[in-house]
Amino acid sequence: MTNTDRPEERARAREQASPSDALSRYRAVRRASEALIRSLTPEDMGAQSMADASPTKWHLAHTTWFFETFLLTPHLPGYRVFDPKFGYLFNSYYEAIGPRQPRPARGLITRPSVADVLAYRAHVDAGMAALLNRGLGGLDHLLDLGLAHEEQHQELILMDILHLFAQSPVSPAFAPPRAAPVRPASPLGYVSFEGGLVEIGHDGPGFAFDNEGPRHRVWLEPFRLADRLVTNGEWLAFMADGGYARPELWLSEGWALVRAEDWRAPIYWRETPDGWRIMGLSGLRALDPAQPVSHLSYYEADAYAAWAGARLPTEAEWEHAAAGRPVAGEFVNSGHLGPLPAPEGPGLRQMFGDLWEWTRSAYLPYPGFKAAKGAVGEYNGKFMSGQFVLRGGACVTPAGHVRATYRNFFYPHQRWMFSGLRLALDGAGEDAQASDLEADVAAGLSKPHKSMPPKHFYDAEGSELFEAITELPEYYPTRTELALLEGAAGEIARHIPEGAALVEFGSGASTKTRIVLDAAPQVAVYAPIDISASALEGAAQAIRADYPELTVAPLRDDFTNALRLPPETEGRPVVGFFPGSTIGNFTPDEARAFLVSARRLLGEGAAFLVGIDLVKDERTLVAAYDDAQGVTAAFNKNLLKRINRELGGDFDLDAFAHRAVWNAAESRIEMHLVSLRDQSVQAAGRTFRFAEGETIHTENSYKFTIERMAALAGAAGWKLERRWVSEDPAFAMVLLRA
Repeated sequence: MTNTDRPEERARAREQASPSDALSRYRAVRRASEALIRSLTPEDMGAQSMADASPTKWHLAHTTWFFETFLLTPHLPGYRVFDPKFGYLFNSYYEAIGPRQPRPARGLITRPSVADVLAYRAHVDAGMAALLNRGLGGLDHLLDLGLAHEEQHQELILMDILHLFAQSPVSPAFAPPRAAPVRPASPLGYVSFEGGLVEIGHDGPGFAFDNEGPRHRVWLEPFRLADRLVTNGEWLAFMADGGYARPELWLSEGWALVRAEDWRAPIYWRETPDGWRIMGLSGLRALDPAQPVSHLSYYEADAYAAWAGARLPTEAEWEHAAAGRPVAGEFVNSGHLGPLPAPEGPGLRQMFGDLWEWTRSAYLPYPGFKAAKGAVGEYNGKFMSGQFVLRGGACVTPAGHVRATYRNFFYPHQRWMFSGLRLALDGAGEDAQASDLEADVAAGLSKPHKSMPPKHFYDAEGSELFEAITELPEYYPTRTELALLEGAAGEIARHIPEGAALVEFGSGASTKTRIVLDAAPQVAVYAPIDISASALEGAAQAIRADYPELTVAPLRDDFTNALRLPPETEGRPVVGFFPGSTIGNFTPDEARAFLVSARRLLGEGAAFLVGIDLVKDERTLVAAYDDAQGVTAAFNKNLLKRINRELGGDFDLDAFAHRAVWNAAESRIEMHLVSLRDQSVQAAGRTFRFAEGETIHTENSYKFTIERMAALAGAAGWKLERRWVSEDPAFAMVLLRA
């Protein structure tokens, strides 16, 4: 393994670094390893749960042996080896160094004791202090390698301890759990990349392992990457659809392993009378459907991708997509014990520091790769056979190892790593939305209770039908809200400060926006947010044309989790605008998460105008979603027409009926498509079975009381400051304050 930064940069860094700097770095890494064992007993540290894992005691000794063998013995005059037998006990795979204890038998090394190993570490640490105080003297690359090697073993310690604890009937915890923020998974989307001739591989400042270079050119066809990792909830749908029992989804060797080892779920899932639970570093916990599914083998990841009508990305695609994105995420070494979804920016999320992501690329040398001379050359090159590459780093990966070029690698059957998956699709550009539909059809129609996200209503025909719905006599929300805004505009404007930025969540047709802008000429910046480039540009152009003095700063992003406002809003008071009762399409957890995200985006002290539809009599509510002319029914069934057209489906529209029901317990109107008979339907190359009376749940529209909205806002850090309520049928606009 070699340090691949440029020689002149390395030399300059050596000149600037003092011996005390090198010693401080060394001691920090060594202390981090010993910090990991604070909650472990000597019995914990001596046990070996399987041949692929090693006892914690062995990890502590092996990383110490590395410094003794490669730095102290050849380079520190007069150094005394702590114990000559340790060379045999704690060598891992360096053939040039000599024979070693077989890996599957490392758990049989009951002596030396943990205390002896810690004494060994102290002895080597004293020797390293003496060596480093003399100056690096050309050993910088070996020191960097040794420190990176020990950090790799810090991650291995956590992997191996989790596997060990998972074998125990008492399910011990390595550390207490830390509460994660409530954040439901967003609908799966795809980000398009044009491909072409790109460069990958490390070729810059800083340490990198030898297998990360040399930098070289790769040709990529257009492709798409899923914008987030696959979740536990989506994996449950895969299992419910017989994912572990369908040989057509699996590679041959993977299917043989599934049958031989009776795989039915990921390695750390436990089925209990109370539902699925997951064993983690914080013990046995309830399964969170929104968290990324983890600890998957390559075979499992590949089978899921086949089931979802997608594939795994290549490592070149992954690196090209990740290049230039900020490295984010939290790490166990700073106290975090599990993957935590955290957007890194518009588009792709969870790229770094959540879970290692399987790629479909075999672990092979890059063009021009040469192993280092001597024993350290055995570090990576000798393993370039039979393994697959993972990218991105995990929540247990030391922060300095998380970078776009890092190539982790494991055998396809292994699954005790912190590994997950991100889907990929061929092609890019205008058909990305169709691929999103395909993924949602595969997942949603495979669930025990079938459902589809309402975002797929809005193709060209669906958008026209919705505009027709807003004109229906039964559909009160649009005209009621418009009348409310027109009547209250003057008073609403008094709550908008001079020079404010008006931030609209979802650009829409801008009709309601104009009412506010006409009443509040003091607005200086209008910032619409929308994921659709065409909708966003259309709204921005229309407002620019009619309000030439107004600065229009559109932001293309998912408004449910946008990270930052356009720079034109900086230094201005901010007012959010979210009309239309769209918040009613979120589940309560999603609505709370959205309000938390909006508060973070808009900032402390910001105002937020939100439209909400209020609870009213059931007859009025149902009629609004099941009109006499059947326009809403056509709107709902258009979803099936779109699946037929875009995914080769054969839905018989006459075999399904539109249904709108008021769910009083959940305070929501539900829209369903009801199967009128037992039937099988083809779509996206798959078969979906429907029983008579079974439904596809296509939309929810939650209705509020003012009190319930105030409580929901309060839970997300807002205070309900003002309300405007229409006459029956009642609708409200509320002013929230962060």
